[in-house]
Amino acid sequence: MKFPNLAAAILTALPLCLSAQTEPLVHWETLGNTTGPDGKPSYTQRFTVVSDTPFSRLAFNQFARRMQTLNPADTLIEIVPGYYAVASSRFTAGDTVIVDIATAATLRSICYAPDGAHLVDMSGNPVAVKYTRADITERPEFYADGVDQMPYGRQIFAKNEKLGEVTLDYYDIVPSFKQVQLGGKIMNRPEEIEFVPTSDPRPDYFKAVIADGKVRVETNNATLALDRLNHAFGSRVGLMEAVIEDWPDFPYRGLMIDISRNYQTPEQLDRILTLMNRYGLNVLHFHVADDEAWRLEIPGLPELTSVGSRRGYPGGVEAGFLPQIFAGNGNPEAVEGTANGYFTRQDYINMLRRADELGIRVIPEIESPGHARAAIIAMERRLADTGDDTYRLIDPDDVSVYTSAQSFHDNVMNPAIPGPVRFMTKVGEEIKKMHDEAGVPLAAIHIGGDEVAKGAWTGSPIAKDYMERNGMTNERYLHLVYIRELLDNYDKMGIPVSGWQEIAVGHSDEYNARVRPSVYSVNCWSTLGGESSVPSRSAHSGYPTVLSNVDHFYLDMCYNYHPDERGLTWGGTVDEFDALHGYPARLCPVDSVAARNIIGISGQVFAEAIRSGAMLETYLLPKMLGLAERAWNADSTYTDAKFNTVIKMREIPEWQKRGYAYHLAQPGIDVRDGKVVMNTIYPGLRMHYTTDGTRPTAESPLYKEPFDYSGGEIRAIATDGSATSLVTILPEIKDGE
Repeated sequence: MKFPNLAAAILTALPLCLSAQTEPLVHWETLGNTTGPDGKPSYTQRFTVVSDTPFSRLAFNQFARRMQTLNPADTLIEIVPGYYAVASSRFTAGDTVIVDIATAATLRSICYAPDGAHLVDMSGNPVAVKYTRADITERPEFYADGVDQMPYGRQIFAKNEKLGEVTLDYYDIVPSFKQVQLGGKIMNRPEEIEFVPTSDPRPDYFKAVIADGKVRVETNNATLALDRLNHAFGSRVGLMEAVIEDWPDFPYRGLMIDISRNYQTPEQLDRILTLMNRYGLNVLHFHVADDEAWRLEIPGLPELTSVGSRRGYPGGVEAGFLPQIFAGNGNPEAVEGTANGYFTRQDYINMLRRADELGIRVIPEIESPGHARAAIIAMERRLADTGDDTYRLIDPDDVSVYTSAQSFHDNVMNPAIPGPVRFMTKVGEEIKKMHDEAGVPLAAIHIGGDEVAKGAWTGSPIAKDYMERNGMTNERYLHLVYIRELLDNYDKMGIPVSGWQEIAVGHSDEYNARVRPSVYSVNCWSTLGGESSVPSRSAHSGYPTVLSNVDHFYLDMCYNYHPDERGLTWGGTVDEFDALHGYPARLCPVDSVAARNIIGISGQVFAEAIRSGAMLETYLLPKMLGLAERAWNADSTYTDAKFNTVIKMREIPEWQKRGYAYHLAQPGIDVRDGKVVMNTIYPGLRMHYTTDGTRPTAESPLYKEPFDYSGGEIRAIATDGSATSLVTILPEIKDGE
C-alpha cells in the first residue's frame, strides 16, 4: 500500500512494534481535494485504525456531508446529521484497517475534518481511542481546490508592517475613555477614591478629577466608574494628574456564549464574566439550549438534563441520551471534554449573583420553536417513562420533510399542539424563580425564534386541522401564533422576551403592535448580501435592536483563512480589527427616530468548533476587544496601530498574569533585496523558522536578523512564551517574483 504521507505509513507499522497495545488508535488524513465522477468537488478521507481486538464499527463526527465508502466491504450510515458510523467485515480481524471515504465538498479547514472518533465493540459498546489527525497544510492540494485562501508570508508581512508600535497616552485602555485631559504631573496614588453624585443625565456617566493627591469622581454609577478607573490605573503606585470624562454610547453591550453545542463549566463562565467586566460588557446572552444539548437544570423536568445534557453512541429516545455530536468518545457518562454536562440550578444562581456583582445582566436563551431537538427528544423520553404528554412538543403523526440550517429533519416544536407553550411557560417560571432566589431581576428570556425550516409542519395532521379551523393559508402564521401565545403567558409573569431577528422583521402592523411592547431586545445577525437591511428594518419597526452582525461580531468565525485556524467561515472571517471597524452608523444607516431603537451591540460565540475552555478564550482574545471598543464608543476612536499597541502593552500582560489563553497572529515573511525578512503583529515576539519545508517548533532556528535567501520554502511561527501562532508559509520564490 502506498501512503500519501509518512504518518500513515508509521501507523500501519505500529502493530509490528507494539507487543501489547491497550488503547486502539485512529488516525485521519485527507488524500487531497479533487473532482468527483459527477464533476463536483470531492476529497477522500482516510481513517487508519490500529486495534488488537475486533470491533464492529468506526464512528465519528463531522459537519454533514454526502459520503461513500470506497471499499465494497465497508458500509457507512448516518446516525444523525453530523454523526456517522462505518461497519465492515474487515473489522473483525483485530488488525490495522484502512477506511477510505469519498466526501462531497472541498476541505479547506481543519474544523471540517472529523472529530469525536471512537470504535464500537462486538457487543455494541463504545470504545475510546487515541485519535490523531494529519497536518493538512503539508501540501496545498490538501486544503485548496484551485482557490487557495491560505494567508501566505508576504500578505501577512504587509499587514504586520502597517501595525508598527506607536506611542500610547497615559490612560489608553480598551474600551477607550471619551475625553482625557492630562495634567503632566505624577502624584501618589491615593488609598481611596471620593465619589459624589452628578447632575449629568447620561446613564453611567462619570467625571474623574485626578489632582493634588486625590481622585474625585462625579458619577451616577460609582461601581462602573470604579471598574473603569481601576482598569486604567492598573498596578501603578503613581498616577498622572488628569480629568477623565466617560460614558457608554449604548446601554446593551453584549456577549453571547453558547454552552449547548459544546459545554463550558461554571468555573469557565466565571472567567468569561471577569473579562466582560474588564472590557465594559454588561449583558451575558447565555445560550443554554439548542438542537445539540440542553444545559440548564429545570425543576420538574429532569429529562431535560438527564437526557439533553448527555451525548454518546448511539443515542436517541430509547437510549435515554442524545446522539454524540461534534466531539466525544461515545460515552454519555464521560466527564472530560465538552460533550456532556450542565449547570445545576445552584450553579446558575451562583453565576447570577457573581454577574450582578460585576454589573452584568444574564439573559438565558431557550431556543424555540426551531433549534429544539434536544428538548423534543427529552420530552419524548418523559412521555415514554411516565405517560405524561403535558409537555410533548411534536405531533406523533407528523410526516413533514424538511432540513434545518444545521441539517436536522426533526428539530421543530409544533405550535398547533398545546405542549410547546406549556413547556416554555414552565421553563420560564422556573428560570424566574432562580432569579428571584438569587435576588437578581430577570431582564428577559431569549426565546430564539429563528431558522424554522420551511415545510416543518406541512405533514402534520394536527397543524393542517388547526390552520383550516383558523383560516390560515400559510404555515408561517403558526410560528407567529406561537410567539403571541407565549408572550401572553410571559406578560402575566412579568417576563420580557428577547429573540433573533425573525421575531421582529417582516410582520404586519397588527403583529408588531401586539409583540413589540413585550420585547426587550432583538439580535439582528443576518447582514450578508441582500439581507444588509435587516437591522434597519427592525429599528424602523420600533423594536429595541441589537447589532449582532455576522461579518463583524460573530466571534466564532475564523481569524483568517489559514487551514489550521479554529472557527467557521460561512460568514467570512472576523478578527479584532473587523470587530473594531463595526461602526453602527455604517452597519445600520437609519434616520434619527429609528436610531433611538439601536440599543446596543452584541458579539456571538457559537460553539460548534470549540473543544475546551482555553479554545473559547482564544476565540475571545483579542477579538472581543474590538467588540468592546465599538460597543462603548460608537464613533471612531483608535487607529488600528494604536489599538494593536494597547493590546500588546496593556492587555496581554494582564492575560498572562491571569492565565488566559489568547490568539497570537502569524509572523510575516518576505524576501527583500535577496534577504529573508520577518515581522510580527506585536514587535518583540520571538520567531522560529525552517528552510526545508518542515513545521517549525520552539527548537527551530531563532530569527535574529535578515539572512540570505537560498531558495525553497520557508515556514515560521511566532511566540511570546505564553501563546504560539500558527505556521506561516513563504512558498519558494522564483526569479522575478
